[in-house]
Amino acid sequence: MNVISIGEVLWDIVGQEEHLGGAAFNFSAHLSRLGHTVSFISAVGADELGQKVIDSMSGLGLTSAYLAIDKDHPTGTASVALASDGQPQFVLQRLAAYDFPRLAPAQYERLFSRPVDWIYFGTLHQIYPQARKLTQALLDRASGARRFYDVNLRSEGYTPALIQQLMSQATIVKLNHEEVEAIALMLGSHHGSLEEFCRNYTALYKWAGVCVTRGSRGCSVFMDGLYVEAPGYPVQVADTVGSGDAFAAAFLHGIANAWPTPRIADFANRVGALVASRRGAIPDWTIAEANALETKIGRLETA
Repeated sequence: MNVISIGEVLWDIVGQEEHLGGAAFNFSAHLSRLGHTVSFISAVGADELGQKVIDSMSGLGLTSAYLAIDKDHPTGTASVALASDGQPQFVLQRLAAYDFPRLAPAQYERLFSRPVDWIYFGTLHQIYPQARKLTQALLDRASGARRFYDVNLRSEGYTPALIQQLMSQATIVKLNHEEVEAIALMLGSHHGSLEEFCRNYTALYKWAGVCVTRGSRGCSVFMDGLYVEAPGYPVQVADTVGSGDAFAAAFLHGIANAWPTPRIADFANRVGALVASRRGAIPDWTIAEANALETKIGRLETA
């Protein structure tokens, strides 16, 4: 696949440790590891942390050709507190350089010099006008590309109108079970089960599919008229920072390979669990390690 990803890149500060992260950046790095071409669009500050981002990108299989240097805002950071179960609580420092991405005409031409298969975006990055405008320009230019929207709600990082707009532009949507309830409450919708939510919202927004992650319980997926609940993989959790982004990359990898829905869900669960078992949002991992986890594909429940 040839994928454009636009969003935040930042440093997660966990205690005294700095970990490179940001949902869109994590997704891009994991998708590159899976063998796909990813053009990541964002911005960093003209500071030491920004230079460290640039220095790290080639080792993660990413080009810095679309990473702007913003002299007016610092490279993004987030203070991360980990609960006893490894679940993170983020405090984002805004405004940050990633809120001000930009592309020169020559960069646009390079981006679209070959067909674009997918454009990835989240919510957090879209709350500020410059990022939203650039994302819309990309969607308009690549009108034939499919769109992967990872909801990824953060406090004070969204509005109901923005969520509706982004959902209406998506081909595939990924969210977690808590975000399902938040969106239903926000938009005044009702559902008796995750399956009902998935079916109703897919019909309403004309998605090709939707995936709901459920932590250690795995995920629920609705695609091609099939609803699947894929059980999770028990691991010793180091922290869950980045595991959802790795899941998203693995999910899109499965779609690119035209796997059946149960296999896509199972592989994404494997990769998400593997990343959760290691420190940081972009730890080293291999497909072989993910495949080595005990197979559970025979236990998939379909309805």
